[in-house]
Amino acid sequence: MKTAPRPARTPVRAAPAPARRVRYALVVTGLLTALALAALAALALGSVRVPPGQVLDALTGRSGPSPYRTIVLDVRLPRVLLGVIVGAGLAVVGAVLQALVRNRLADPFLLGISSGASAGAVLVLVAGGGAGLLGGVTTTIALPAGAFAGALLALVLVYGLARRGGTMTGPRLVLAGVAVSYILSALATLLLVVAGRPEQFQEALFWSLGGLGSARWDTLALPAAVLALGTGALLTLARPLDLLLAGEEGAVVLGLDTARFRAAVFVLASLVTAVMVAASGAVGFVGLMAPHAARLAVGAPHRRLLPVAALGGALALVLADLAARTVAAPQDIPVGVLTALTGGPFFLWLLRRRPEGAAL
Repeated sequence: MKTAPRPARTPVRAAPAPARRVRYALVVTGLLTALALAALAALALGSVRVPPGQVLDALTGRSGPSPYRTIVLDVRLPRVLLGVIVGAGLAVVGAVLQALVRNRLADPFLLGISSGASAGAVLVLVAGGGAGLLGGVTTTIALPAGAFAGALLALVLVYGLARRGGTMTGPRLVLAGVAVSYILSALATLLLVVAGRPEQFQEALFWSLGGLGSARWDTLALPAAVLALGTGALLTLARPLDLLLAGEEGAVVLGLDTARFRAAVFVLASLVTAVMVAASGAVGFVGLMAPHAARLAVGAPHRRLLPVAALGGALALVLADLAARTVAAPQDIPVGVLTALTGGPFFLWLLRRRPEGAAL
């Protein structure tokens, strides 16, 4: 008995290039608009409310010396800019790490890089008597250097724990990162406790939980430069990142030395993360949430993904810091607490969406 032939399946075609470009332009325009509005709100709102007209006058230079001008230009604007820089940096690193380990649950915090950077920076703060929190040489040079050393140490530990039998898998790397993150976070807290300086302990502990309150004009140059150079370098690696995300075997067949490539990009990601952590403390989950939202908006190719993730991360952190300053005003809430309150449930939602029996 002959069976009727099955109808041929219609292949699912990707959107044509002009449509993708239009979508990308609309997403970028929307994010830039939202970021500008969020920044204006962050400049106007707080323990002291600044009228919108006074904010615009201060930004355009039309206002003379006044308390409002000082609040906008000297206190809030550096804080907003630091939020943009740190949020963008963490989001870009998160997107890259997810490609390197081929696991969309990865981010600088979960892989232990942020905790390592925080532990290194706390060690510098304790050794330097907390001078880094007030500006000067410690903040400009020693704090980022200590954070970078701590991030590299965390990376070596994670790599060592994740490798078994000469091979390393994404799930094993994430699990090792979570373990190292807990250990180094505990070490950073222990360093603060044994420092024996209560007045510095409170300020350093607030910083280690993540906060933008230490933002100053003279501390923005290094994070901004590292963000620009690091993102530019990662954009040039968009094609290899796409190959690696598509599959290890295919990337090797096409000539990519995956071991060396991973090592080089991990070091670059650690550097960017370290500088961001040195500026703001350990802010978790921005590098997890922003890349996911960007991937839903513009797809997986990293040439489009990284800029959109950067804008999304900047927007998320500016809004989180605005909430941190206003929810319990005049008291500041550590911004890392708020990102954890939103990022933790998001992480659990991602776990729930994964098929039963799938790797982490």
